[in-house]
Amino acid sequence: MRFITLLFLLICPNLFSQTNVTFRGSYTFTNNELANLWGYANGTSEYALVGNQTGMTIINVTDPANPTFVVHIPGPTSDWREVKTFGNYAYVVTEGTTGTNVGLTIVNLSFLPNINVNNTAHVHTYRGDGVINNQFNKAHALQVDESTGYLYLYGSNLNGGRPLILNLNTDPYNPTYAGYVNTAFTGSNANYVHDGYADGNLLYAGHIYGGFFSIINTTNKSNPTVVATQSTPNLFTHNTWLNGTTLFTTDETSNSYLAAYNISNTDNIRLLDKIQSNPGSSSIVHNTHIRNNYAITSWYKDGFTIVDVARPDNLVQVGNYDTYPGGSGNGFFGCWGVYPYLPSGNIIASNINDVPSSSNGKLFVLTPTYVRGCYLEGTITDASNGNPLNGASIQITTAPTVSETSNSSGVYKMGRLNNGTVSVSVSKTNYQTYTTNVNLANGTLITLNVALQSLVLPVELIDFQAIALEKDALLNWSTASERNNAGFEIQHSADGIAWQTEGFVAARNDGIYPANYSFEVKYLANGVHFFRLRQVDEDGNSNFSNMESVRIGQTGISTLITPTLARENCDLRIQSPGAGKVQVEVFHADGRPTGLHWTQETSGETALSIPVQDLPVGTYFVRVEMQGESATASFSKM
Repeated sequence: MRFITLLFLLICPNLFSQTNVTFRGSYTFTNNELANLWGYANGTSEYALVGNQTGMTIINVTDPANPTFVVHIPGPTSDWREVKTFGNYAYVVTEGTTGTNVGLTIVNLSFLPNINVNNTAHVHTYRGDGVINNQFNKAHALQVDESTGYLYLYGSNLNGGRPLILNLNTDPYNPTYAGYVNTAFTGSNANYVHDGYADGNLLYAGHIYGGFFSIINTTNKSNPTVVATQSTPNLFTHNTWLNGTTLFTTDETSNSYLAAYNISNTDNIRLLDKIQSNPGSSSIVHNTHIRNNYAITSWYKDGFTIVDVARPDNLVQVGNYDTYPGGSGNGFFGCWGVYPYLPSGNIIASNINDVPSSSNGKLFVLTPTYVRGCYLEGTITDASNGNPLNGASIQITTAPTVSETSNSSGVYKMGRLNNGTVSVSVSKTNYQTYTTNVNLANGTLITLNVALQSLVLPVELIDFQAIALEKDALLNWSTASERNNAGFEIQHSADGIAWQTEGFVAARNDGIYPANYSFEVKYLANGVHFFRLRQVDEDGNSNFSNMESVRIGQTGISTLITPTLARENCDLRIQSPGAGKVQVEVFHADGRPTGLHWTQETSGETALSIPVQDLPVGTYFVRVEMQGESATASFSKM
């Protein structure tokens, strides 16, 4: 049965997880696991240059549905092999040191498809010249600065793995030694560079064991100088790739990230954003490459992903193809490398092994559909004072769900692939949750700023008076249990009448209702008291009445809204400590002004009817200001 299951998976690649990527074809390397790969095009022909355990194999992928073998360039036996090109030349390195072509293997690709591995005009090996003559044996990785014509060798057997620099300008088939990056970082193996990216005499080196990348000026190849350093999220910096003023990094370890850094100011390098292919799975990222503001990144057991990096501070995954049917998570299996630069637009990817417990490597040829993400960004503030809120949770609750948290400036940035109208929820402890609908569109930034209203918390109440439908009332808990669970005690009333702790309510002005009442008193973080009347019927059931009130401190102003559900008008009663002017303004729930505002004279108590018939259905709040103090109360327009 195991054989049947594996066979079924092999002939049905579309069973794999995929988004905006179409399977076109594959090529299996029997008993030969794969390492990294690169691509090459010559006229209308496209080739995959595939590193494997026994050398570098060239596969013709011009017809993506029918990849065909061209030639195998033997090399030292090793699980590690990296390939890069410059013009019509391929450069191959490995960590293997025994067998054929030890050193840097150079292949003249202009002879394709008829390369003769025994002809030194087609294939030969560089072992060093000048001061490193015949000393270079191995390297872990390599990269070409095509703008200057220099080849960088990383993790070699020379100079503690510091990058070696070779000049390709005179004769790319016969490089010459130009120098090495003579850094002096402290720490075990901190100067060893595992991989890197060079462009325009600047090298962005990944110090995997030091957990940082360095920016190095290599204008003087005999004496490069360090410009800056920056640690990366998982402190295991493997791969770097430049896109304008943004440097992308990968940390080759469990639960790792693709990260984006703003390097426009090398004195203040800033982490912009980071993203995982499969959060919570402990997946391991490997190599990333950038094309047209998309990061195409290999993720071992997760295959590879396509991330929209047009807004590098808001990374959005917009595509993926899981090349490995052995599940997700930690482990060095599956996709080693990915190459997205073929003229056809096709992507080629190398799988270490095709299925679990197999020694067969596999080359994939796939066609991507590049789509921009839908971006949602904004700022979360406290409605009472406008201060930014750190740690607010912003969620797109319409599947597939997305979550983000506001930073210390109240800013959040998030996105997703799927467009359309979605529900968005904004929440934070001690604040009222805000929900709204947003119409997302691919490639479009939607800005949603939200001012959250404070929620109420338990508070000890010393002095209290409530207003209830034209009557004054003294209120108490209907039961001792309710009182005890409230978290505070009432000591006395404003007129000295002791509060009852249970039983019938004490009332003034001939009483208000032939019924029991209870109430709740809570506290806002800005010092506002909130209380709400609750009626208890003969059966012991209680319902909140249509009233809400807040006050500042013990002597400040308070507002009373009744009813809280308004259609044509919202009735407002203002209690203040004395005569004067009060300013009244109505706001949307997110803090935006509605345009409704008044200045009202008061002698201690003022009634005001707010016309709300022109407001859309929704939740609003009224703010009353007087003598430097303010109070707010909310209502719903039906």
